[in-house]
Amino acid sequence: MNEQRSLTVSQVNNFIKDYLDNLPTLRNLYVRGELSNLKIYPGSGHIYCTLKDEESCLKAVMFGGATKLKFRPADGMRVICRGRISVFLRDGVYQLYIDSMEPDGIGSLYIAFEQLKAKLEAEGLFAPEHKKPLPKIPFRIGIITAPTGAAVRDMINVTGRRFPAAKIIIYPSLVQGAEAPAQLIKALKYMDERKLADVIIIGRGGGSIEDLWAFNNESLARAIFACETPVISAVGHEIDFTIADFVADRRAPTPSAAAEIAVPDANELKIKFENVQARLSSLLKRQIENLRRQLKLLADRPVLQNPLASFDDKRMNLARLEEKLYGVFDFPAMRKNVNDLADRLSRIENIILERASQKLKLQSEKLLSLNPLSVLERGYSAAFRLDGTVIKNASDVAAGERFDLRFRDGVVRAQTVDKFEINVNS
Repeated sequence: MNEQRSLTVSQVNNFIKDYLDNLPTLRNLYVRGELSNLKIYPGSGHIYCTLKDEESCLKAVMFGGATKLKFRPADGMRVICRGRISVFLRDGVYQLYIDSMEPDGIGSLYIAFEQLKAKLEAEGLFAPEHKKPLPKIPFRIGIITAPTGAAVRDMINVTGRRFPAAKIIIYPSLVQGAEAPAQLIKALKYMDERKLADVIIIGRGGGSIEDLWAFNNESLARAIFACETPVISAVGHEIDFTIADFVADRRAPTPSAAAEIAVPDANELKIKFENVQARLSSLLKRQIENLRRQLKLLADRPVLQNPLASFDDKRMNLARLEEKLYGVFDFPAMRKNVNDLADRLSRIENIILERASQKLKLQSEKLLSLNPLSVLERGYSAAFRLDGTVIKNASDVAAGERFDLRFRDGVVRAQTVDKFEINVNS
């Protein structure tokens, strides 16, 4: 084997890389295939994948692809990729370095639109229960759109024609291009936070899907959802639909229709007010007539026509009633009987009190006779220990014990010196 003719692995890979890089056909080619083994790195946005068909596969990479694409690629999606074929020297693998990627058979913007629509719908941003009602008679209309063009003129004209009393507040903003979503969000927050309008119209005139793409922005959709002021989306023509249309409180097919939705027709309001005024006037007239009839009925009553006659009738009735009562009852005799009864009750009361007093006196004397201390009044005395108990017998007292002798008029402290036994039988 000739070692001088041998090549290193790196030399071989570099030779193949240089050869492939210099082939015009491989420097800018389109490859159609199905995505598989898809990996997207959040930090860098790099996309690594494999393109395959029924018979073969090709490794591919798109640096920063996640930030460049309008849609989000997924395994199984058929795409058309534009790029170049080159060799990754470290692994000795040739692969497709992708510059752009489009869905095969359908536009990337449409894919991105459907993906964002499905995402926000799943989060509930399109739910009817979150839609705020529009004010019936708004006096301040906020319009966020381009300051020039047919759209803003149409909204001003329609609003002024239908409801001249409304004040129109215009916040100019870009409605197309990469910077448009940020300006639209700023305008929306400015009007909402300061409560400048009763209802806000956000939109623009018609155009291609690329022209209307600013209204398919996720951040703008979330700003519309968070807005406390009711929002009407008026983007493009009747056939155009954007994410803003779905998340707004009301969708208008055109900017002119948005103005018609936002404000009532002053002539129709005038007719309604006139009808209400006529009904109220008729109702008040009927009520007044009813009250007048009631007042006349009351005024025609005899008691109001001649009040003294009514009092005379009452006096006559009272006099007749008094005569009847005197005819039935003998009031002098009844008065004498009442007096006699009172005298009898007084005498009975005195007798009962006297008997109760005598009975109380007898009970008091009886209690006094039973009082053991009453014998002290006859010259006797009673002996008590120092703790207050009665000494009944001489044997109950020890020699030298101190005790009390209670007399009629006081107590004497005593002490035993000698004890003498008394023989009652001798």
